[in-house]
Amino acid sequence: MTHVLDDTDDTRLGRAVAPPVSAHPGEAGIHALAHPHDAFAARALLADAADKAIDAQYYMWHGDITGTLLFEKLWRAAERGVRVRLLVDDNNTAGLDGTLAALDSHPNLEVRLYNPLTHRRVRALSYALSPRRMNRRMHNKSLTVDNQATVVGGRNVGDEYFGASQGMVFTDLDVLGLGPVVREVSTEFDRYWNSPSAVPAAGLLPEASAEDVRRLESRFASIRSDPEAEEYLRALRERRLVKQLLEGRLTLEWTQAQVVSDDPAKTLDTERRNDLLLLPRMLELMERPLKTMDLVSPYFVPMEDGTAIFQELARSGVRVRVLTNSLAATDVSAVHAGYAKRREALLEAGVQLFELQRAPGAAEGDRGLWGSSSASLHAKTFAVDGARAFVGSFNFDPRSARLNTEMGVVIESPALARGLAEWFDTRVPLLAYEVKRTGDGDLYWVERTESGEKRYDTEPGAGFFLRSWVGFLSLLPIEREL
Repeated sequence: MTHVLDDTDDTRLGRAVAPPVSAHPGEAGIHALAHPHDAFAARALLADAADKAIDAQYYMWHGDITGTLLFEKLWRAAERGVRVRLLVDDNNTAGLDGTLAALDSHPNLEVRLYNPLTHRRVRALSYALSPRRMNRRMHNKSLTVDNQATVVGGRNVGDEYFGASQGMVFTDLDVLGLGPVVREVSTEFDRYWNSPSAVPAAGLLPEASAEDVRRLESRFASIRSDPEAEEYLRALRERRLVKQLLEGRLTLEWTQAQVVSDDPAKTLDTERRNDLLLLPRMLELMERPLKTMDLVSPYFVPMEDGTAIFQELARSGVRVRVLTNSLAATDVSAVHAGYAKRREALLEAGVQLFELQRAPGAAEGDRGLWGSSSASLHAKTFAVDGARAFVGSFNFDPRSARLNTEMGVVIESPALARGLAEWFDTRVPLLAYEVKRTGDGDLYWVERTESGEKRYDTEPGAGFFLRSWVGFLSLLPIEREL
């Protein structure tokens, strides 16, 4: 059992953040990371700046360009004596056992697998033999360096999250945090790291040999010399975020911020205990909306109870706007089925629904506070009354509420809240279809372009068979699993 290191004030980061943190006692310094290159640079360059400790916790970590580059950052930090703790959910580690074992072989780098699969070669056996346990995953995402700076949000580690992919690129949102919020993230990391569900990789994976370590080093060199990686790293050199942080020049919003997280006991819970859940605490801190609620969730499955809450808010005069993926844009059609069956009831009550287009017409370079205009939706955020915002890993669906563990930050941030509202006002209508309802109760979709509006009477961009499949799924009793 290990715990966060507290004696880090004399580190480079500690010395750099001490003046602004001291000038804002009790407040967190928050900087939004909407641009995918900033999001990667924050993680990579903070790791470079680490003197004593790195704690990283992720649901998904790919072995692609950005994943390998960040693995190397952790390895190099361990080489210079930094204690590195890496906690990864085991659901998406197929093909990474050798890499993780080699990383874990370093005396300063420990890997733990969350809710691990016991059958490494035929992974499906774990799901067949323990379906209930295997269905509960750790969806948290955070990286904390020297207990002085942290990155929390919606991004996993992989090319599609950091703008290094030639295919799908996700619009997402993280925040860089300083001050008391960092200690809160560290406390949550310790809770997960020392929980029964976090199992040391050394007890699960074959012991790494010297040749395995040589292969890892070779992989690092190969990625760095890859033309795509070289191009990506050149683009990153233009980002000045961490340099500005170390020099005390990074623009930060100093405000109240509080981490909310599921208790890791949720993973093994058999009693459906509400006291283990993030959701009630998050809603309490966000407070009931009085005027506005803007919500972004790539997977939006409100179910009957949630639909009733959104209906009541809208009917009481609160402007409720929701952005989620369209059927053509979503990567999980079953989730869309759970959402689609609630659309008519939400619209009838006055909730505004927007569904992100798969391929918006805006140029790739057109980026704002909330990321690329040509990407698919992955951000999980919502704002209330232009005053408070949540940023984290929580989707508004039953899986986030009851099955997976989640975490995020509730921030008293007019800047973030109003930025999200402005995005809904100006950009969302151009990037997403607005779903509307005729007087007879039929749904239609409106696409707004510079040349005018276009109406669709069926789900745009989705073929007959996909629409039929989703219609069939919506009839099945699977909503609670989505």
